[in-house]
Amino acid sequence: MEHRSMYAGSAQQSALQTNKVLRSTYMLLAMTLAFSALCAGVTMAIGIGPFASIGMTIGAFITLFIIQKKANSAAGIGLVFLFTGLMGGSLGYILNHYLALANGPQLIAQALGGTALVFFALSGYALTTKKDFSFLGGFLMVGLVVVLIAAIANIFFAVPAVSLAISAAIVFIMSGLILFDTSRIINGGETNYVMATVSLYLSIYNLFTAMLHLLGAFGGDD
Repeated sequence: MEHRSMYAGSAQQSALQTNKVLRSTYMLLAMTLAFSALCAGVTMAIGIGPFASIGMTIGAFITLFIIQKKANSAAGIGLVFLFTGLMGGSLGYILNHYLALANGPQLIAQALGGTALVFFALSGYALTTKKDFSFLGGFLMVGLVVVLIAAIANIFFAVPAVSLAISAAIVFIMSGLILFDTSRIINGGETNYVMATVSLYLSIYNLFTAMLHLLGAFGGDD
């Protein structure tokens, strides 16, 4: 009886900890997405150029490495805002490019709507079923490596069809990562809400940009 009580208490404590990580992750994710959107709006208004956009992206990934070392400290939260602010700011140039199209606002709205729909649908599925999607980890990692190699190669060959295929692959991979990361939080595989937030933010960010590229290619009126 005593062992059973101890086991029940441990399971309850684990469930409470998981729920706490989940709540903290979604709260921080919502705030950083809003901050990222604000930074994107500022850089759009300023009209940043491509080099400034690339510079902010490089700065963001430098910050990402620092976050991994500071994730368990109070500084980790501030660094996450710095990272997402830089990533959002780097979108200013890209968004201005699409806004210059005749149906640019509609394309951006569709990409935002599609990204939100995919995120909430997949997150809701993972939360409802509580399935363990850790088996996707290996496939997703291989997919990321293949996409990265293809993207680097396409810089030199610049084949439009390959670029579209890469964007389509990114949509599927990021969708899988949303399932994977949410499942890790639910099943106790990720206990640091700072790192969980960063992972989900990157999936949403890449999902949005890939969708925007696809919609711009097939629905652009330029």
